[in-house]
Amino acid sequence: MAGEAGKRAWTYIDGKWLEGNPPVMGPLTQAAWLSAVIFDGARAFQRKVPDLALHCERAIRSAITMGLKPKVGAKEIEKLAREAVAKFPPDAELYIRPMFWAEHGGVEPDPDSTRFLITVYDSPMPKDVPFSTCFSRFRRPTPETAPTEAKASCLYPNSARALLDARDRGFENAIMLDMNGNVAEFAGANIFIVKNGKTATPVANGCFLAGITRQRIIKLLREAGHAVEERRVTPDDVLGADEVFSAGNYAKVLPCNKVESRDLQPGPVYRRARELYFKFAEGQTL
Repeated sequence: MAGEAGKRAWTYIDGKWLEGNPPVMGPLTQAAWLSAVIFDGARAFQRKVPDLALHCERAIRSAITMGLKPKVGAKEIEKLAREAVAKFPPDAELYIRPMFWAEHGGVEPDPDSTRFLITVYDSPMPKDVPFSTCFSRFRRPTPETAPTEAKASCLYPNSARALLDARDRGFENAIMLDMNGNVAEFAGANIFIVKNGKTATPVANGCFLAGITRQRIIKLLREAGHAVEERRVTPDDVLGADEVFSAGNYAKVLPCNKVESRDLQPGPVYRRARELYFKFAEGQTL
C-alpha cells in the first residue's frame, strides 16, 4: 500500500478506506486555490497514540474557526485514527492527519460543502539529535491579520520561508518572533529555555498555537516538581539560556545545540522532559 515517495498510507474519505495517496481535490475546489483547509497532526509509534483525543478535538475547533462546518465529531475522528493505526505493523511510526476543507465557495467558503478525510502514513520519528537555529526575519502574524487560533494550512508557507532562509544561512531551524519582537516559537514547534535551573516558555498571546505537546511537557515537568514559567521571552533570553529545546507533535522533544553563534549542550531539564514524555506515552496505548 505505497503512497507518495513509497510511503505506506491509508486514507478514509467518503465512507471508505483507500490505500496510498488518492486524489481528493480538483481545480475548482475552494481549498485548493483559496485555502479554506485545516489539518491536525497526531503521532503513533509502537501502538502508542499520546494525546490523540486532544488532537481530534482541536481539528474540530480549527475547522469552525475557518468558517467550515464539520460533519463528523472528535470521537469519530479518534475511532477512525485508531482503526487506521491497527492496519500497520505494531512497530510502525506514523503520522495521523485529519483534515477539513471547503469544496465550494469563493473567498468566503461555503460551510455546507465541508469535506473530511483522515490519512495515516509512515513517518519515522526523528532521532534524539541536537539541531542548530537562528532568529528569523519573518514574524508570526497577529490574530487580527491571520487565523492564528486554527491549525490552518495557510499559516505554514510563512514557516516554510523561515526554514528555507535559515538553511540558506547554515542553520537547521528558525526562531520566529511575534510582531512585538518577542520570541514566539520555532518555525515548526514550541520553544523552551532554561536559565539557572528555571524553565520558561513564551506565554500564549494568540500569535502561535500553544501546542498540545507543549502543554503536556509543562504539565509533566510541573508534576515532577520542576517549575515552568509561561512568560514573555526575548531574543536575549534565548541567547543567554543554559538550555534551549523544542516541543512539538512531529518530533516530540529535541535539544538545540546552537543559537546563532552560541554553542549549547543538551541539558538536564531537556533530558528530564523527554524522559517524562515518553514515559507518559507508554500509557497511551492503542
